[in-house]
Amino acid sequence: MSVPAAPEDSTSQNSSSQNSSSQSSTSPGGAGSDAGRLDGTQRRLAMLLAMAMFVLVVDTSIMNVSISAVVRDVGTTVSGVQTAIALEALVSAAFILIGSKIGDLFGRKRAYLLGLGGYLVGAVAMTFATGLTLIVVCWAIIGGLGAALLLPSMQSLIHGNFPGGERKRVYALVGAAASIAAAVGPLLGGFITTYLSWRVAFGLEAVVILVVLSGAGLVKDAPYEGDRAVDPLGAVLSVVGMGGIVLGVLVWQEGGESVAALLVIGLAALLGLARWLVVRHRRGHPTLIDPDLFRAPLFRLGVTGQMLQQIALGGAMIALPIFLQMVLGYDAMLAGLSIAPLSLSMFATALLAGRRAGRRRPAVVILAGFALLTVGVAALLPVVPRADTGWWLALPLVVAGCGLGLLVSQLNNYTLSPVSSERVSEAAGVNSATGSFGLSLGLALTGAVMLASLAIGFTARTDASDVLPPDDKAQIARALEDDAQVMSDTQLTELLADEPPDVADEVLRINTEVRPLALQVALVVPLLSGVAGVLVALRMRRRPDPEPNDATESVLGG
Repeated sequence: MSVPAAPEDSTSQNSSSQNSSSQSSTSPGGAGSDAGRLDGTQRRLAMLLAMAMFVLVVDTSIMNVSISAVVRDVGTTVSGVQTAIALEALVSAAFILIGSKIGDLFGRKRAYLLGLGGYLVGAVAMTFATGLTLIVVCWAIIGGLGAALLLPSMQSLIHGNFPGGERKRVYALVGAAASIAAAVGPLLGGFITTYLSWRVAFGLEAVVILVVLSGAGLVKDAPYEGDRAVDPLGAVLSVVGMGGIVLGVLVWQEGGESVAALLVIGLAALLGLARWLVVRHRRGHPTLIDPDLFRAPLFRLGVTGQMLQQIALGGAMIALPIFLQMVLGYDAMLAGLSIAPLSLSMFATALLAGRRAGRRRPAVVILAGFALLTVGVAALLPVVPRADTGWWLALPLVVAGCGLGLLVSQLNNYTLSPVSSERVSEAAGVNSATGSFGLSLGLALTGAVMLASLAIGFTARTDASDVLPPDDKAQIARALEDDAQVMSDTQLTELLADEPPDVADEVLRINTEVRPLALQVALVVPLLSGVAGVLVALRMRRRPDPEPNDATESVLGG
């Protein structure tokens, strides 16, 4: 249920869809034809796994383009839905390493079925949701836990159910499904939501999951033969660390208290986790993750780049749909069409770059990717106040999408190539968790900055107005904060129909000025992530290139 990146954390995503697209970039189409070499049972299982991955990635795309419809139908706010989206990515990130260990201890097939069950609960809850609480509990939390169980178990089950060359073809097929879902998700979600209902979209997800579950008998478990000891304190520290930081941002967004305490707890837990892993590893005790992974400079740079990429992607994929639906009054279909230049250019560039990277250094391609991402986001800043249609955003989104596509084509392999074959799976889990954490942080921070900018802007301009009655200014500012985020400009005009014309015109002027400014401020989050990514890529250029590692072709996500 992630944005492209992210089945780990979606959508991703990622992030799974993006890393998967780098695997599938060798030939997504070819993967489907090569799957014909499998026998009938293997072919059916491969298709069911690809269907599961498709749902995993497309899920949050549907939610993103349906924000205004969900807000209207369940009677909640944009910030409430945005919180649910960020929380789903957070739960997936915080528990993906734990989910992998659960599969090791209790069976990969069991974890796979539980993960699908979690997704089914989330999809059914969305189909019949009547309030935000059900969405948060069932879709964000239970569905996020499902994602944390599903991706690691799929990795192991593909490895255990398909031999040799067939295994690589299945990885490519499942990766292609993730890439296609990331590309068409906004369009598919927009079409179904506009012409049917967002409830139908999630209902169809539930049907697909039931079809996948019907093939459970085809799955052979892949027993775990490694160390079965656990690191419970490490697991708790990782959850508290990531959770504290993202929840602190979300609580700040809602105007809650104890924001500083949550952020301090989160940061302290992450620092404590780092120290705990080192000390425990020195004593020869099992650790949640092997701290020696981070001794490899390329791995450290790679996971940092992965996180920055996901922060930028998450920020763009939450701010742009809110702007399109709330400011331009777009329905889900038009919002999906307006965002499509980003997702489609990302998919196409990842495909082409994967095939034609040739002798170009991976670090150079990554640097070009972050540079294009930064330029594309920066180009949006002057365009936003002038945009009266989504077409104004198309060219900057294509530039940013091409940058993301270059990153997708290289970052996964760059990060995992220096890792030995027997540790690639663990390293991929760390990479996935880092990417998913970045996605959740990007979603939370960008949405929070955007909504906080709206509140500050409404209050400042209302207080400065010479038209509005002084006694009514505070009430008007509160009304704008509460109502303007859940309705389009057209709906706001209808709401003001009974107000004196000069007051109505002044409120609309304030609203029209503040909303684009809030998006500009929010886009600073992905912009800074892109700039930081450029700095990381420059450090990559000073390092020797990683040696190719065939084991990275058999990894989902990262």
